[in-house]
Amino acid sequence: MSHTYRMVQWNAQKRRYDLALWTGIALYLATFIGGGLLGDANADAMTLSIRATATAAFVLLTLILSIGPLARFSTRFLPLLYNRRHMGVSMFILATVHLMLVLLQFHADGNINPVVSLLSAGTPRQTGGAFPFEILGIAAWLILMLMAVTSHDFWLANLTPPLWKALHMLVYLAYGLLTLHVALGTLQQERSWVYSVLLLSSCVWVFGLQLLCGWRESGRDRAVPKQTPEGYVDVARAADIPDGRAVTVTLAGERVAVFRDGRRICAISAVCRHQNGPLGEGRIIDGLVTCPWHGYQYRPEDGCSPPPFTEKVPTFRVHVERGRVLVDPMPLPPGTPVPPAMMDELQ
Repeated sequence: MSHTYRMVQWNAQKRRYDLALWTGIALYLATFIGGGLLGDANADAMTLSIRATATAAFVLLTLILSIGPLARFSTRFLPLLYNRRHMGVSMFILATVHLMLVLLQFHADGNINPVVSLLSAGTPRQTGGAFPFEILGIAAWLILMLMAVTSHDFWLANLTPPLWKALHMLVYLAYGLLTLHVALGTLQQERSWVYSVLLLSSCVWVFGLQLLCGWRESGRDRAVPKQTPEGYVDVARAADIPDGRAVTVTLAGERVAVFRDGRRICAISAVCRHQNGPLGEGRIIDGLVTCPWHGYQYRPEDGCSPPPFTEKVPTFRVHVERGRVLVDPMPLPPGTPVPPAMMDELQ
């Protein structure tokens, strides 16, 4: 988290992560290309390089789409979520290298510009009536390029989190386009069943995981909490909220995180202002609610980030009666101070 914009915000953890990531990528590429050359005397190094970069990028995209749901099921995946942008940019670099190799291999020897040649490769005259799968790959690459270019917090802040999030949800469209690109392109000529099985497994895994996570989250949102005659909502027993943690409840269509810090009870919006991360799944560190995704922090008593940061989230009135935490479902304007309820009221 930073109040100034820098080109790349590396820290020790991200450096270790990037080293491990690119070591893995290098080993994958070397194994794919080297194994192909050793296993087939007629294998072409350029063709193997095209396939190696393509499969590496697709595997990374599958992992990228899996990290979010997995992090909702287990906090062990949060370090991957924290570094997911670096994985996304790495995936785009591999996809770009793949595109460049394709241009060199199939479109650089003619008398027209290689890009023009690629864009015209899907014409009926050249495909013999086959579907122009090249266009699908180009469309997916353009989406990935847009996401890579806007991955910096500068764009997140200036586009606003909702618009930025909507823009980056296009990754699912890119995934679908790439799946069709492979299915209608390479798999039409590939005799081995390995690529088909891997592609199908990726689709089942990604969409199955997303549906399972969505079903789990929608079940939480459908739960109807008990409401008092005064309009407050009974959230939980105060003693059942883990110290430094929160319980999350949906009130008036908005997720609310009710935190306990020692004997103090506070309620703020469960949606982080950075990337709409789940504040309710974070914890209190040094007296500040800390988002589990990227470490953005807020004071629980007023929903404000500590200076010099300026992010604010809505707050909610809360009090404790007979050991039960009661929350007013109507949100207050972001940054509104609310006195914490005290568990001492139980005694």
